[in-house]
Amino acid sequence: MVAGTIIGASIFVQPSEIARHLETPRQIMFVWAACGVLTLGGAMVCAEMASAFPQTGGVYVFLRDTFSPLAGFLWGWAMFWSMHTGIIAAIAMVFARYAAFFIPAGDRGVRLIAVAVIVALSALNYLGVRLGSRVQTILTGAKVTAIVILVTIGLLIPGHSVVAPAVSEVSMPAGSVRQFLLARVSGLFAYGGWHMVTYTSGETRMPTTVIPAALVAGVAIVTACYVALNLVYLRLLPLDAVRTSTRIAADAADAVVGRGGSAVLAALVMLSSAGALTGIILTGPRVYYSMAQDGLAPQWLRYIHPVHHTPSHAIVVQAMWASALATTGAYREVFTRVIYTEWLFFALMAAGLFVLRRRPGYNPEYRTWGYPFVPLAFIVVSLAIVINQFAGEPLEAAAGLGLVVIGAPVYYWRYANR
Repeated sequence: MVAGTIIGASIFVQPSEIARHLETPRQIMFVWAACGVLTLGGAMVCAEMASAFPQTGGVYVFLRDTFSPLAGFLWGWAMFWSMHTGIIAAIAMVFARYAAFFIPAGDRGVRLIAVAVIVALSALNYLGVRLGSRVQTILTGAKVTAIVILVTIGLLIPGHSVVAPAVSEVSMPAGSVRQFLLARVSGLFAYGGWHMVTYTSGETRMPTTVIPAALVAGVAIVTACYVALNLVYLRLLPLDAVRTSTRIAADAADAVVGRGGSAVLAALVMLSSAGALTGIILTGPRVYYSMAQDGLAPQWLRYIHPVHHTPSHAIVVQAMWASALATTGAYREVFTRVIYTEWLFFALMAAGLFVLRRRPGYNPEYRTWGYPFVPLAFIVVSLAIVINQFAGEPLEAAAGLGLVVIGAPVYYWRYANR
């Protein structure tokens, strides 16, 4: 679930975004590896939280029990209205656009395909967590296998030499530090979704050990896939082509398999998008269910299907809102304005580790390696993403933050005294 949720379409489409900010292939490889290490740090923080609070809801539960119900409510509020449903709509649109490679469709047809895949995968998860997780496993296994095949072929055929980063070639002039940070921010977004497995803790056997192991192993698998794929891109394509390409994986596939590379890429992106969607659709309703149990969301969201044993009402309402965002195209504005606020919550979650370590009786089965340096580094990077967003687009960032903050008066109006 961890690997399948993280590996979406971005690694096949937009590594050029990182290359545009950097000067050498070694710097590019260093950034991808560094982003994997930083994500692993966040995963280890999340793993300790999961072992301390093995309950359905994940980050919502961590924020609720570490700080206050308001902190947890704002996370769930932002998830439903923008962060989580926006991701579902965006990935469904990517799936639909690449499906149009095989099934010609105009803009309306693409949106209908996006809604269809949201509904289909929501129905799959409605029918049971076992079925949804099995499909997730199959799709993840298939796309990781496809990546291994592409990487193997790409490393065997002649290409450019890309050696391991030397410190002298990774370091950058002072004027380029901002570009280096922008590249790392872009890379970290490609690693997004690593925390979502914690939402299913309540349905996981031995969650205090399984969830931490899944987080660490899953992020390690993704890091290996991302570094290897970018090594192949840089071996097969000139650096200028890597910087300017809008379909870098297709260009690399063309170099590997000839002119049929576009079809190979389209199939791979569809496979990868479907795998990511399955995990994201599965996890989100568990948060809304947990909020409803706490009296912080409408009570009908806590309904469990008597046969399938899934939070069926929460699955349906998530599918409806994500489909609405995809149909209207509103996900673009909502998602791009609000997604950065996720990192504010991540910084808060990591800060919570320092609070918990001081609580009497706190004794999780898993403890973050490298404490306190690892969580501190993760907090700094998370805040840097937020600051970068405000520095680049202050009005857009303020509007996105406002959409999250508006949840506070709703909380005090409806739920604070329950």
